[in-house]
Amino acid sequence: MKRLWGAVLLLIVLAASAAALLVYKRPLWVADQQIRYHLWRSHVKSGYLVAGGYKLHYFEAVPQAGMPERPLVLIHGLGSRGEDWSPLIPGLAAKGFHVYVPDLLGYGRSQQPDVDYSVGLEEKVVVDFLDAVHVSRADVGGWSMGGWVAMKLALDHPERVDRLLLYDSAGMYFATSFPPDLFVPTDAAGLDRLVAAISPHPRPMKPFVVTDALRKLANNGWVVSRSMTAMRGGKDLMDFRLHLIRQPTLIVWGSHDDLIPLSVGERMHHGIANSELDVVDGCGHLAPAECWRPVERATLDFLLADAPQRGGERHFAGTN
Repeated sequence: MKRLWGAVLLLIVLAASAAALLVYKRPLWVADQQIRYHLWRSHVKSGYLVAGGYKLHYFEAVPQAGMPERPLVLIHGLGSRGEDWSPLIPGLAAKGFHVYVPDLLGYGRSQQPDVDYSVGLEEKVVVDFLDAVHVSRADVGGWSMGGWVAMKLALDHPERVDRLLLYDSAGMYFATSFPPDLFVPTDAAGLDRLVAAISPHPRPMKPFVVTDALRKLANNGWVVSRSMTAMRGGKDLMDFRLHLIRQPTLIVWGSHDDLIPLSVGERMHHGIANSELDVVDGCGHLAPAECWRPVERATLDFLLADAPQRGGERHFAGTN
């Protein structure tokens, strides 16, 4: 019996050691598994499909049986992936929205072909995705670069977009103070600059987390660089097209967004006639993740209103 218990204890020690080593070597992978487990527990499906000839990964959350369904598509930003919407997906599905969250081409677990990764290309990817899941019309939300994609979709294919939601959105010209390589850091100092730009209250990272983050960023850096090159070219800027957006539009912004300042959101609000601006006080560029509760409230207020508010401005306390 002693030998049996000794063997069991040894196995426990070995398993704990292996788990500790995994956390040390791949902490971000472990964090991803935790996010995916949470989504799975919340009945959020993870799957793949082929759209426009490309293999895309996506999340899908279906409302409970008997609830009226409204398709809602959420588009992530530069260097991001569908998991970043995870705080919002279950709550939106619980309110009757059939939520689709694709990984854009080149990002997350989607295919990475040798293409330009422009906003125009990603817009086409979203249209092809809608066709693949047989959704003819949906509410469409986009965060950062994803907001730019969503705006372009609303303009180029207005028949596909019911209500438009923009979260700390790119797509307008503004003077930038950050270097072109901000999104592809190669050392700890560069990573610190990136984190400081997207979050007003960055948490210190342990050295082993920094190492894993830099490795992960390096693997996807070429895609991000191509996206940045295409965006900096200015071909798809929305400055002179905002007035053509006819859909009711919600604009949500972190008051302390140092990457894309609130003044950009205010210009969007003034340029889109049927828009509401909701400011999340104290939050930065990552408001839908770091301040997801007020963002969820603002989103549901807008989507569930029979006649969405237009022209107003509200402030939310940036706490979860």
